[in-house]
Amino acid sequence: MARILYSGTRNASSWAFRAWLALREQNIDFEERVVDIRRPQRWRNLAKIGEFSPPAAVPVLVDNGFVVFDSSAIMEYANELGDSSLLPKDLKLRARARSMVAWQHSTLGRKICPGLSFESSFYPDKKRLSADEISSAEKLYSVWEKELLDHGGPYLAGSYSLADIALVPTVLRLKTHHPVSDAYPLTAKWVDRLLGRPHVEAWLSEARALPPIYHEGYL
Repeated sequence: MARILYSGTRNASSWAFRAWLALREQNIDFEERVVDIRRPQRWRNLAKIGEFSPPAAVPVLVDNGFVVFDSSAIMEYANELGDSSLLPKDLKLRARARSMVAWQHSTLGRKICPGLSFESSFYPDKKRLSADEISSAEKLYSVWEKELLDHGGPYLAGSYSLADIALVPTVLRLKTHHPVSDAYPLTAKWVDRLLGRPHVEAWLSEARALPPIYHEGYL
């Protein structure tokens, strides 16, 4: 049997993006099967995933019959499976990186610009952000600026880590709607560095080639 990642539509599946990046960055061989999660076929396709994965969602990694579901678990699995490490050796930095991953996985997406879906990153025409949305974006930029200042960069926990990978989709949706200002110079450089990584660019190139997936109420 093979190692298979069940991924999602490139311009819609931010969670699969994270899992895919972790595997790619660790140079782990796998077969990718892209599941179309656009409506209305989304529910039928995910029901098939539910036949072997309890959440009935993507991403799912099947490693010779062993099922790992949830993007965070797949990222940790990739970290352990690869030859290098995507977590800092320093105890406190490692805890900080995991804190960033956990924050992204729990409440960050719902509290920071919840009206900006991952899909909206690829809309040719972007909406004008409200004052509250701009304030949320600026708040997060300031958090990242402090992390980079505290730990010296060039990434959030020093070296490239799961913290950076977890935040790629959030970085993308914020930057495409409200670019980082000169008030956050370290964050601006980090954002460009992050989005310029080869595997990130590869995914985004495919995503941009797809027809946009519009969500009602965006504008």
